[in-house]
Amino acid sequence: MKGKEKDRFWERIPMQELSEKQWESLCDGCCKCCAYKLQDEDTEEMVFTNVVCKYLDLEAGRCTVYDERQKYVPDCIKVTPQNATELEWMPNTCAYKLVANGEPLPLWHPLETGDPRSTMLSGNSAVGKVISEDTIDLDDIEDYVVSDDYFEQVHKTD
Repeated sequence: MKGKEKDRFWERIPMQELSEKQWESLCDGCCKCCAYKLQDEDTEEMVFTNVVCKYLDLEAGRCTVYDERQKYVPDCIKVTPQNATELEWMPNTCAYKLVANGEPLPLWHPLETGDPRSTMLSGNSAVGKVISEDTIDLDDIEDYVVSDDYFEQVHKTD
């Protein structure tokens, strides 16, 4: 956004007062929330897998049914100003979580860079690090558990 001051609306407008467009623009498109998570029934510990929803476009890093995602995936969580601070499994870099906690956006966030590809270009996207649920037997999902820092690591794609 050269020659023009960025509207840092997320810093001046309370979360509950953001328009739908402003709220949606907080999403950096990392796709980490699309990864399957498993929770231990006894300890309630949550672990991540490198398996994502079949509706995630693995190249573009976008949901192919976004506007109707709850229709196709009823347990897909819609992040709202009301639940943004409660979703502990959201990545620490998630803008919804950061804004809810009064923290700044990462420098690579598209609202900071003006480039919608900046999350992917900075290596902060799940793109290239995940596989679709369509490619595995979901009964074997535990075989795809990844380390806590898996999505922060740089991965080479073929």
